[in-house]
Amino acid sequence: MNQIALPLDWPVADRDEDFLISEANRAAFDHLQRWSLWPVMASVMTGPRKSGRSLLGRIFARKTGGRLFDDAENHDEEALFHAWNDAQERRKPLLIIADRPAPMWGIKLPDLRSRLTATPHIEIYEPDDELLTGLILKLLGDRGVAAPADLPEFLIPRIERSYVAVQRVVDVLDRTMLSHHRRMTVPMAKRALSEVGVIRRARFERDG
Repeated sequence: MNQIALPLDWPVADRDEDFLISEANRAAFDHLQRWSLWPVMASVMTGPRKSGRSLLGRIFARKTGGRLFDDAENHDEEALFHAWNDAQERRKPLLIIADRPAPMWGIKLPDLRSRLTATPHIEIYEPDDELLTGLILKLLGDRGVAAPADLPEFLIPRIERSYVAVQRVVDVLDRTMLSHHRRMTVPMAKRALSEVGVIRRARFERDG
């Protein structure tokens, strides 16, 4: 798997190598790589919470000298309007991160609404199998938990396919290892996650 970071909340990271790339986020990443070709010096990036969108935004702003507006739906509209104009004048990119595309925000300032309508929109999607595998192993490794290589293969059919679900799985397994002080195994992970209702039985198990 290619490296640049999609960790969640623990630990906080800003290193390029912390970002894992798969088809779930590759289009967004590639778009940011080509910022000098943007039709305007701004883009709106959306994606699920915990998807690493803020981390990617911080890396982007640091590398380009541009500006980042995270959680943009809750920012002051005048401030965002002036930041958009400033990005065009300075030819330094502005990355705007939000939960939803700009037309869904209910923007009151007409000039801001028209500018964001003309601004490219990119999206990070829910994780695919490749990204789920990388995230499970990396986030556990960041916490000092040596996970067996076949753990993702066991977990992926049984957990919700979301970044939030990965975070919860890692939290539960981390607490389990702190309390047991033993090497993690798939049966241990299965017991711990089943007890708190994080995993469900795979289809082939349900169907017998």
